[in-house]
Amino acid sequence: MKLTMFAAAAISLLMAGCACQNSCGKVVRYEDFGAKGDGKTCDLNALIAAHNYANEHNLPVRANDDANYYISGANKTIIIQTNTDWGKANFTVDDRELENPRAVLFQITSRLQPYTPKGLTTLKRNQEKLDITLPVDSVIRVKNNKKKQYIRRGLNQNPGAAQQDIFCVDKNGKVDMNAPIVWDFDQISSVEAFPIDPDTLTVRGGTFTTIANTNPGKPIYINRNIMVRRSNTVVENVTHRMTGVAETGYPYAGFFNASTCAYVQFKDCILTGQRHYGHIGSAGKPVRYGTYDFGAGSALNVSLINCRQSNDHMNTVYWGVMGTNYCKNLSYENCKLSRFDAHCGVANASIRNSDLGHAGITAIGFGTFLIENTICRRHDFVGLRGDYGSSWEGKFIFRNCEFIPGNGKPVTGMIFSGFNDGAHDFGYTCYMPEEIIIENMLIRDKNHPENYEGPVIFGNFNAAYKDDSYVEKYPYIKTKRVILKNVRTESGKPLRLSDNMAMFKDVEVIRL
Repeated sequence: MKLTMFAAAAISLLMAGCACQNSCGKVVRYEDFGAKGDGKTCDLNALIAAHNYANEHNLPVRANDDANYYISGANKTIIIQTNTDWGKANFTVDDRELENPRAVLFQITSRLQPYTPKGLTTLKRNQEKLDITLPVDSVIRVKNNKKKQYIRRGLNQNPGAAQQDIFCVDKNGKVDMNAPIVWDFDQISSVEAFPIDPDTLTVRGGTFTTIANTNPGKPIYINRNIMVRRSNTVVENVTHRMTGVAETGYPYAGFFNASTCAYVQFKDCILTGQRHYGHIGSAGKPVRYGTYDFGAGSALNVSLINCRQSNDHMNTVYWGVMGTNYCKNLSYENCKLSRFDAHCGVANASIRNSDLGHAGITAIGFGTFLIENTICRRHDFVGLRGDYGSSWEGKFIFRNCEFIPGNGKPVTGMIFSGFNDGAHDFGYTCYMPEEIIIENMLIRDKNHPENYEGPVIFGNFNAAYKDDSYVEKYPYIKTKRVILKNVRTESGKPLRLSDNMAMFKDVEVIRL
């Protein structure tokens, strides 16, 4: 009975909202709530009040094109639930004195409240249907606190996190198999459901300039961002820049961000590569803390389309622009950015018509990773992250790509780099891609080192693996086959399997 009432209330609210917005024609403006827009007076409270009013009455929000809205470091969040057009307005985000670095600045949320489904006690990998019904189509996140995974290795080591998964389910319990369940759960500690809004909310325009925090203390990841927590959301034509950057500072989690939602697009946005800083890591040794301008966690079907960086995507002073965890179906389309990255796994990913900078592609995960009509300029085309076992359970497809190893420096290019010596328990079995297809690739290796024998498919994933006497405590499942079609090199040298033939001797290479 409660589920039926929930569904009825949700549908009634959505229908009423649409009718109001289409008929009344009203627009909420920040100035109506006291915003000065002079770049000096703090407008944070006015922005909060304007959006609260817009949310209550289901009205769109429009900024003044000539305004510069100043936002102080107060511990407050602006909630967005209606279409918002920032136009040509400027926003100055002052992070020099923050009351709470973790506070989100703009949070795009659904009117539909999260809820807890009943009846889920176990799950199977690739399970197609749940034996439950839901009030509306929803994003489901489950956790098993009794099992640890992603037990990170290296200078940023950690004890891992609870086993978790996130997927879309319709109201009849059918799982979207484009983003399948990737783990077996013999028990479930918690389950959350986030309703999927049937309509699209759009936030567009505006130039945001962050005055950087320069605190030299213990690093705390700063949010102060546009956080999307609503499914079916588009963020477009938004620009983010940085100023006041110094030799010290806190890392940033991503000005553009998405979490616990699905079907989100970031279109025609300008991102800024962030300065990285040195600190002492969890292993007690100096490390560089990554700092991002785009982040996503537990999000599905997230796309970056026609996005660029405001600074040079080949400048190594700046960290790779992207950092994600627990996502599915991540994609770049026509982007020019320094990095595509998936820390704690991505299930299915694609990069098309794009130009990857100095940090390239770093990932672990599952399913199919399609890379098409794309340029990569790093020493490797794909770095399978060694801190998480260099694991990809599935296949890679490269089609019509250009590989410029080291952006033209005299290096030996690798299609895949990584490290796994079989000595560490990551909380899961680690795999190399079962099948790799490389079709129509040009490797621009004309400028190469002395005694160069040609680029390789696999780097030296384990230098200690010299013959079959090597025993992996935690087996690392190797690639079965590589299919090559029309792979060319400027040097005229052939694309080789690896410099470590002992480790990869059983890989079948098919040249078409």
